[in-house]
Amino acid sequence: MRRVLILGGTAEARALAARLTDVHVVSSLAGRVSDPRLPVGEVHIGGFGGAGGLATWLREHRIDRLVDATHPFAERMSASAARASDLAGVPLLALRRPGWDEEDGDTWQRVSSLAAAAGALPDGARVFLTTGRRSIPLFAARTDAWFLARSVDPPEPPVPSNVHVLLARGPYTLDGERALIREHRLDVLVTKDSGGAMTRAKLTAAREAGIPVVMVERPRLPDGVRTTDDVGAAAAWAQG
Repeated sequence: MRRVLILGGTAEARALAARLTDVHVVSSLAGRVSDPRLPVGEVHIGGFGGAGGLATWLREHRIDRLVDATHPFAERMSASAARASDLAGVPLLALRRPGWDEEDGDTWQRVSSLAAAAGALPDGARVFLTTGRRSIPLFAARTDAWFLARSVDPPEPPVPSNVHVLLARGPYTLDGERALIREHRLDVLVTKDSGGAMTRAKLTAAREAGIPVVMVERPRLPDGVRTTDDVGAAAAWAQG
């Protein structure tokens, strides 16, 4: 029986695991979320020890196909997957959901990094920060601004005084996003171009409220990696 390793705890990774009924599937989660949504089938939680460790794991577990279905901003893991694929001789496919596109009425400023996003904020802004708990210290250095920082798990203490942490897990509703913008008097949204429907409502709410969006662009995948945004195509490749 063909053996497939899926990297990532994304919705696409879970959907792919559910589609692969005629192969032995192992899904690997990084373990950074305390209570992750688990896919069907066998699950590996934790790292592999870099590209070399992943290559060894692929060989020892006789993996035939490797699918990188990590978050679009998991740049280090994607680089390790590409290198491990080369080292172990295991074919690799990257499964990535499409990014978001601007619509009529949007005011977006695209930036290349989180640091650039922090620098792009207007003086004294009240910011809806949705870039993950690890980015909070970088933005909190903007002491002139105030932040509503949403994350699944709590950030490492201490939390800066200009940051209010909201613990929540998507999918998020449009009514809920509207309420947050209104109640906290938010005037700018900072987000990563993660794509997908689970967190898109914040973009619609920002457009309706007439507030600008600072959009952090995705890192590029390693050169030469085959890519698809379709779960069905990824399943056909893994089983083919």
